[in-house]
This record gives sequence, structure tokens and C-alpha cells, in this order.
Amino acid sequence: MNHFIDVIIPVPLKKLFTYSITASEANFLKAGMRVAVPFGKSKIYTGIVFKVHNDPPVAYEAKDIQQILDDSPVVNEKQLRLWQWIANYYMCTMGDVMRAALPSAFILESETVVLKNNTKEIDESILKDDEFLVYEALHHQSSLKIHDISNILDKKHVLPVIKRLIEKEAISVEEEVYEKYKPKLVRYAKLHSSFSSETALQKLLEDLSRAPKQRQVVMTLFSVSATTKKPVKVSDLAAESGASTAIIKSLIDKEILEEYYIQTDRIQYSGDENEATKNLNEYQEIALKEIRESFNKHSVTLLHGVTSSGKTEVYVKLIEDALAHGKQVLYLLPEIALTAQLITRLQNYFGEQVAVFHSKYSSHERVEVWNQVLNNTTKAKIVLGARSSIFLPFNNLGLIIVDEEHEQSFKQFDPAPRYHARDTAVVLANMHEGKILLGSATPSLESYFNAKQNKYGFVEITKRFNDVLMPDIELVDIKEKLKKKRMKGHFSDRLIEEMTETLGEGHQIILFQNRRGFSPIVECNTCGNSPQCPNCDVSLTYHQYRNQLRCHYCGYNSAMIKDCMACGSAELDNKGFGTEQIEEEVKLLFPEHKVARMDLDTTRGKYGYEKIITALEQQEIDILVGTQMLTKGLDFRNVKLVGIMNADNMLNFPDFRAHERSFQLMLQVSGRAGRTEERGKVLIQTYNPYHNILQQVSTNNYIDMYNEQMNDRYNYKYPPVYKQIKITLKHKDYNRVDTASLWLAKSLAQVFKEHVLGPESPPISRIRNQFHKNILVKIPKQQSLSKTKEAIIKINNSFSAVKDFRSVKIILNVDNF
Repeated sequence: MNHFIDVIIPVPLKKLFTYSITASEANFLKAGMRVAVPFGKSKIYTGIVFKVHNDPPVAYEAKDIQQILDDSPVVNEKQLRLWQWIANYYMCTMGDVMRAALPSAFILESETVVLKNNTKEIDESILKDDEFLVYEALHHQSSLKIHDISNILDKKHVLPVIKRLIEKEAISVEEEVYEKYKPKLVRYAKLHSSFSSETALQKLLEDLSRAPKQRQVVMTLFSVSATTKKPVKVSDLAAESGASTAIIKSLIDKEILEEYYIQTDRIQYSGDENEATKNLNEYQEIALKEIRESFNKHSVTLLHGVTSSGKTEVYVKLIEDALAHGKQVLYLLPEIALTAQLITRLQNYFGEQVAVFHSKYSSHERVEVWNQVLNNTTKAKIVLGARSSIFLPFNNLGLIIVDEEHEQSFKQFDPAPRYHARDTAVVLANMHEGKILLGSATPSLESYFNAKQNKYGFVEITKRFNDVLMPDIELVDIKEKLKKKRMKGHFSDRLIEEMTETLGEGHQIILFQNRRGFSPIVECNTCGNSPQCPNCDVSLTYHQYRNQLRCHYCGYNSAMIKDCMACGSAELDNKGFGTEQIEEEVKLLFPEHKVARMDLDTTRGKYGYEKIITALEQQEIDILVGTQMLTKGLDFRNVKLVGIMNADNMLNFPDFRAHERSFQLMLQVSGRAGRTEERGKVLIQTYNPYHNILQQVSTNNYIDMYNEQMNDRYNYKYPPVYKQIKITLKHKDYNRVDTASLWLAKSLAQVFKEHVLGPESPPISRIRNQFHKNILVKIPKQQSLSKTKEAIIKINNSFSAVKDFRSVKIILNVDNF
């Protein structure tokens, strides 16, 4: 009987590939193991076994696998089920999901290795110059890789040379598969075993009396190992003895010291004993009791707690419940900045049971967390992470907490799979028969709607911790202030007055401007021309700290221009303002105070967030200027004033969610003010203080905002009333993408009638030299979602069959929140 396996390959192909295996391999292989498989003409890929069976493929001859890479599965069955659900729901392939789910160190790559053919003597005169160089190099090295040959010949395309050498039988080639993950080895030192007796040791110290530095190293080794009773690291030994590593190396060479390596984890908790969790106040206790009761009826519960109401402490009690039942816990956060603060809090309670998983960690660190979760070790009972942590191999998940569940950062936009971590977490909890708690001060309309429909449980905390009053929110009319000449740069007299008072009392300030850089437009006063990105339909943003013009869409940058590129005039003006400009103005207004900025430009490093957050917590910063990463649940004890520099650019954004998002952003950033004893103050600068959303923010009226927005959603058939799938077409030729989008929209309209909108060019219609067109398909509640997707896929297949449209890229985005 023949045996076969279906393999998931990290390539966006609709079907899984089948490979043939031997009977013994069929007995050994299980779903979730990695195998190296040949694919295409000569490529080797790492695949994940999806299924072992006896059915040969119909359309092609099954190839043999190359090798088995694991002794046991690295991906468990529940994960494979989740991958399947994501691929079906978000209309992508299993290969896409695999690429997103596995740490890159797990996906082995193949590399072509060139070897000299030793079985045949070659007449070197028949070789051309470039062939001779490669052949000559193989006399000195046993093997060469493609990039080595590129370096030798100093050219990119070396495959023709290799091909000619193969034809002349001078070389042979093979594919080498290599593992990317390397365990971290730490170098330790100990005294050589020949000096274990007292006399030998005495003689050694006498011999070393003429080499005082070496003697010092040996003496330090004794004292350190005696006090710590642990193996001594070479790095610690060098630091303690004040000796260079060269001295330690010479002691190893003389066989006085022995070096050895121990494999260690890259991420370690170095804390004292855990502290007990805090006692809850009356409101938190009631909320905790209600959540537990709600979990008896619903697997999903929404916690609507005002900012600074102590939601985290409620989560901690629920985590304790889950751990007591021997379950794993996943704590999802939208922003890496938040994990920095929470790691400390959770580790104080749960010690080394907390593992962290997000994109600022190296692939090796991620592999370690993956293995700890897979093996259900005590080091990963609680996983704290950003959206990608839903892909970890949990096998006993009891509770998922999605903090700040309204955040759009939970949605992946590029590349596929374009999943929403919150919605996927609900499915994941369901698969594990666990519970999921969604927490937010400003819940998304979708979640609140589901709670109203009794799909989710619902719990509220309406009071802040310690009964601190909600911040006093004041709207400042900058149109009025400009008329009366009461503005200094972008600061109204009212904001300056409040800032002066707050700094005088020794409190801190946060200023929020949702745009990085210095100014989004540089304009010539003479002819009105402004520098544009050559690859996108967008003006370049001026970044003063690098004296650069940058595109925030494709990353293009150039030096700041001195004269207008159109008319040569030197009169250039900056229009609009970003965080850099605010930072500069604050420094001029308050020169004696410490100002810092927190945006994408200042938090690029692994610990970028932590440095700024720690500095603010330790009150080394008086005024922090930042973008929306400031708004996401951060807890600063000494911030009394929050200034929102310009509320209007958020409100006037061309998106049906603009008003909901603006409300959430403003209320969240307001929530950073006055979190301890004194009431905080929030000033919102705007040209239109009578705007409904701003009035609702100033009175913290979520219900009014919800009712007003839901009314619009019912009228215009938008989520959560209707589901929607956004189809984006991209191509570098505008006419082609235009024709293709019209064809596709017409075909969709034949099936879905008036529920198809578009094709329409987005506000920024060209990005990275690709023109974009959008089509929106709305899906009423009574319409089958799976049937809708089937129809779209059918039309998409017909579209791909048209020769002219084949080069047009189509992106399907389900629930494009």
C-alpha cells in the first residue's frame, strides 16, 4: 500500500501538495511535523504535515520528501484547525497563514551548494576566465554557495557560469537545507581538573606569582564560585577581575582554565519573590463577580470600564482563577508600548510564569517562547503579546484577555492573512472551550452591538479607582483665538496658562498630535508648488531632526530642498504640523523643562518604548509629545494635564469609522490625565467646538456616541449591521487597473446587485508606483457569508482567466475594520 502526506508550504497556493512517503515514515509522521520537500524545479521548502493518508494525487506524480525535520509536532492539531478557519474566513491560503504563524527560524530555507567534481580530471584550458575563477576557488575551498560565487565574479547573475561548469562536468551542485534557530550558548570557565589537589593548586599560584593579572583571574574565580555556588560566566569573570578576555584566553590555552558552554534561554525573569495581588475595591469586586457569573452563560464577555478604573487588577484575579485550574492564559495587547508597562506588573505577581511575544523580539527569542508554550512549561503559563501571539501552540488555553479591544492595531492589513486578532481570539477560545474577556473604556461598536444583542456578556465599571473624578475636559476654539491673536505658534493662551500652572505644581503633561514629522507639506510661497513623492500620490513630510523629506507610505526620502524645484524661489513655507514641530515649540515656550517625543521615529529600537516610558514614570520628562501610541492604556501616575493639539484632522478623515475612532482616541488620551489623587485636566483645541463628537467626548458620553453612530450604520448599511469585504486592485498601469476594476465590479453587481460599491480610487490612489482601485461588497445579515465568499472566489477565478487582467493584483480584505 502506498503512503502519502498533504503538506502546507509557505507559498500562497490554493491547494495543499501531496508527497509520497515510505511505510515506516507513515508510522512516524504526525500532523504538525516539519518536513523538507522539493517544490518547483529545484527549490527545497519547509512544509508542515497536514494529513497522512493513502490517496495518490490525480493530477500529478507525487514526489518523495527530502527529510523529516522534527521528532514531534511543532504545530498542534488545534492550531491547524485555527489555520484552516483563518484561511477560509479571511479568504487567503494555508501557506499565507503558515508564513504569518511560524517564527521565521522554523521555516528552513534551501541554498544551492557548488562542489568540485573529484571523479573527473578537467583540462583547465577549456574553461573560460569566469569559469576558471570558480574552479580555482574550489581547489582552496571544499564548497561554495551562490552568493560566494557572486562575490568572486563580482556580478549578480552567476547561474549561466554554473550551468556551463556542470555541462563540462567540472562541478556538481546540491541543495543544502539549514536550520535557522541556534540555541543561545553562554561561555563558562572553571579550573582545569589537573589542579583539583591542594598541592597542585599551591604550585599553580606560586608559578603565577610572576603573572599577577593571571593570578588575579584565578583568585577571582575562586571567590566568585565560592559566594554564588553557581557556574561562572567568562564575561562575569572578566568584569570581576578587571582582566581582558585575552588574559582569560591565555589561561585556557595553557590549560589552567577550562571553558565550556551551557544552553540558556534568551528571555529570563530576574526578579525577587512574587508579591501578592492587590485587594480590589467595591466596584472591581462587583465587576469580577459579574464576569464570573457571565462566563457561566457566555464564553465571551465585554468589560466596559472607564479609563483608570483598575481593569488590569480585575484581569489579574481572572488569571489567578485560570492558573488555579492548571490552564494557560493569553493576554493580548494592541501596542508593544503597552507590553513594556504590563510585563513589570504581571511579573511582580506571577514571576517567571509570564512569557512575552511580539515583533521587537528576535526570531530566536520567539522560537524559545514557542517551544515553552508547546511543551506547556511553567515559564509560559501566561503569554503577553501583540496580535501574532494568537498563533502560538497552546494546548490547554483557559482564558484570553483582549485589552483595548477597540484598537485597529489588532487588524492585520498587509500581507495576507488579513486577520483580526480579536475575532480570531474568539474562535481560538471556542476551540479550547475557554473564556474570553474583551476590555475597553471605549468599546468598538461591533462588540457593544454584540453585547446588546446578548451574544456577549456585558459588565461595567463606571467609577475610577480611588473614586478619582473623571478629567475635566475643556474645548478651546482656536478659530476664535486666532481672530483675537491669542495663539503662540500652535498653542492657545489657555493651553499655555494650564501648562505653566501644571509644571509649577510639579506635575507632568502629555501633548497629543496624531502626525509624526515636522510638517506634512512644504510649499513654495511664490508658485505654490510642494515636493511630491515620486512613487506615491502624496506630498513629502519634512522631518527636521534628519533635515529630510520623507514619504510615510513607501519610505522614499531625500535631503530637504533649499529652493523651490519648480520656480527656484527660496521662499518655502511649512504647512500643517507634526510631533517634531510641537516638540520644538514646547522647548521654546518652556526652555527650563525636559521635553521628549514618542512616535514611530523615536521608538525604533527593541527597548525604544521602555526607555521613554521609564523616563516619564521616573519623572525625568516633564512634557511628552506623542502620536496615538500614547493613547493605548498606559498608566502614568503623575500626569495631570493632557493637551490635544488639533482634533479636526481626525474627524475629517474619509472613512465611515472616522467619528467612532476620533471619539475613542480622544477619550483614551484624556484618560491618561489625573489617574491618582487629583482630578486631571484635558484641553482639546479645535476649529469646531460644537461638533457632536467633541461634545460627547467632553461629557464622556459613550452611549450617545454609540446611538448616533449606529443610526448612521443602519441608514448606510455599514458594519456591524452589514458585513463587508473590500476588494483592492493594484497595477502600475492606470488604464489596466481601471478597465479591470470596471469588469470586476460589473460581474459582482450581477450577483450582489445594489450591495456593490465602486470601483472607486482611494484618497491616495497611487502607492509605490501602483495605482489602486477599491470595490466594496456589503453583506446583509440574512445573506450567507460562506456562499458570498464562494461567489466572489468564482468571479475572481474568471477574472484571473482573462489574459489582460492576469498581471493585476487583487487583495481581498474581509471585515476591513
